[in-house]
Amino acid sequence: MRVLSGIQPSGSFHIGNYFAMMKKMIEYQEKQELFAFIANLHAMTSLPRGDVLASYTREAAAGFLSLGLDPEQSVFWVQSDVLEVTELTWVLSNLTPMGLLERCHSYKDKVAKGIVANHGLFAYPVLMAADILLYQSDRVPVGKDQKQHLEVARDIAIKFNNDFGETFVVPEPEIDEDVAIIPGTDGQKMSKSYGNCIEIFCDKKTLKKQVMGIVTDSTPVEAPKDPDKCNLFAIASLFLSRDEKEDLAQRYRAGGLKYGEVKKDLVERIWEFFAPYREKREALLADQDRLHAILKQGAGKARDVAARTIGEVRKRTGLRYWV
Repeated sequence: MRVLSGIQPSGSFHIGNYFAMMKKMIEYQEKQELFAFIANLHAMTSLPRGDVLASYTREAAAGFLSLGLDPEQSVFWVQSDVLEVTELTWVLSNLTPMGLLERCHSYKDKVAKGIVANHGLFAYPVLMAADILLYQSDRVPVGKDQKQHLEVARDIAIKFNNDFGETFVVPEPEIDEDVAIIPGTDGQKMSKSYGNCIEIFCDKKTLKKQVMGIVTDSTPVEAPKDPDKCNLFAIASLFLSRDEKEDLAQRYRAGGLKYGEVKKDLVERIWEFFAPYREKREALLADQDRLHAILKQGAGKARDVAARTIGEVRKRTGLRYWV
């Protein structure tokens, strides 16, 4: 079974990236055929400056590799290094009803958050569909907020197959209900665009500031607290064993717990958890030739699959016009 997922290089990785997607992807290497990519074309909707996008792309690749992605056990590449995806995006755009895109809530949500509206942002689901269908992906792990986009990809694949003959695998979504949405410091989904992240590779001073900024309620210290309604508890639980989580929950319910104490402990746990990954990332960023070679090799493997798919698409749609 082929599993595919991508991540945008739109800034420093945060713990939401890791627990909601990256950790799962790394684990897939051992049991499935993993295709993972840095979605730099998608990132253009929010990163108009070329120098920033290039820097973020290198940092994202180094970060993913340092966290455990093995380029020998998986196919790992940068999205724009396989240009067949842009051709397929155009082909699929001519099959995608406007109404299908107009119903997508992600576009409306992002515009409401202040992101400038443009065609790339509006047509984002078509590029995402091309990412998925180009590599004949069987399964796509997504968060609850991306489920609608995966449904769009399925609709487009079915329409293409009906109009031109069986060409694409119709992908299935995979949603882990336990970590589908990682809360940010303000209780919303953790997202760089919301400014509510806890970064993985920042310095300790920045980490402490971010963790201490987690929003909590005004329940008095001596009063019992409900862990199931506490944003801090939800974030801390990511770094606790089952027994540790239950112990903290009991402390919440018993009263006398100070949120500040939980935050201080969380700072140390996060810092220690990601310490070995920080060192690996710095080494990769210091050796740009090695990093580029890894990505070039991955793009070659991805292109082998993409070329076969796009060749079939050209034949079926008439874009390959010779006999």
